[in-house]
Amino acid sequence: MELPADLQFSQASLQDYAECARRFHLRYVLRLRWPAEETTRATENERRQRKGATLHRLIRQHVVGVPVEALSRSISDIEVRRWWESYLDLRPAAHSTMRHPEVTLSTLVGQYSLTARYDLIAVDGDREVMVFDWKTYRKRPQRRWLARRLQTRVYPYVLVRAWDALGEEGSVQPSQVSMSYWFAEFPSTTEVFGYDEEQFRADGKYLQRLVLEIGERTAACVEGELLPRTSDRERCQFCRYRSLCRRGVEPGDVNAAMAELASEELSDFNLDFEQIAEFEMG
Repeated sequence: MELPADLQFSQASLQDYAECARRFHLRYVLRLRWPAEETTRATENERRQRKGATLHRLIRQHVVGVPVEALSRSISDIEVRRWWESYLDLRPAAHSTMRHPEVTLSTLVGQYSLTARYDLIAVDGDREVMVFDWKTYRKRPQRRWLARRLQTRVYPYVLVRAWDALGEEGSVQPSQVSMSYWFAEFPSTTEVFGYDEEQFRADGKYLQRLVLEIGERTAACVEGELLPRTSDRERCQFCRYRSLCRRGVEPGDVNAAMAELASEELSDFNLDFEQIAEFEMG
C-alpha cells in the first residue's frame, strides 16, 4: 500500500503519526470518515471552535488594515470580545516593517510536500522574523509540552526553507527566526521558542527520517492491513476512530483532560490536546 500521491504532510498529520500510526493511516492514507464524538460536550466544543475561527478572522483583518472600530462593532460574543480586547492591548508585531497574516508555505521533504499555515509571520527592520500562532486553549499548556509538538519544529523549519516564497528581499538565517504562541485566555504569557542553525539541521534530518519511515511502513502493509495502534490507551478516548479500533465507545471528558495538561505534576503528558481543544486552521 502506497501513500496517496497527492498527500501533503503538515504538522497535524505528522503529530497524528507520532502519537498513533493507525490514526494517521486511517485519516490520511485511507481518508476514512468515522462519526464518533471525540469528547463529551461535543456541541460546546464546536461552539468554541467557531469562536476560535472568529478570533483568527478578526486578527487577520486587523493586520491587513481593517479599522479596529469596524471590527469591534462586528463582535457579538462576549468571550470573543474579551479575547479581541486582549489582543488589542498587546498587538503582537505592531511595529514590524512587514506582516504576512495567514500565509501558507511549503517545502519538499523527500518526495513529499511539507506544508505549514501560519497565523502571522512578522519581519522587522533588522530581519528578525517572528512566527505567531494564536491559541484559544481553556488551560495554558506547559512549555515542555509545546516544545515537543511537531508544530514547534515544523513551522520554523518550513519558513527557513521556503523563505523566498514570501517575496521578501534577501535571505533569512535560522538564528533570525523565532516561534511564539499567544494564548487568548492568558494574554500576558506568550511562549517564545528561539531557533538556530543547529536546530534547523536537526529538524531537517528528523523530518526526513520521519517521512521516509511513514512511507516505508505504509508500503509494507499488505491489502487490508493497518499500521499499529498506539499502546497508550488514554489517547483513544479522544480519537474519532476508537470504536473502529475496539478501544471503547464513550468519548473522554475534555475538562479532565485539560486539567491534566495544565498540571505541573505531569512531566510527560502527551494527550492529543490539539484534537480536543483547538480550532485547526489547516
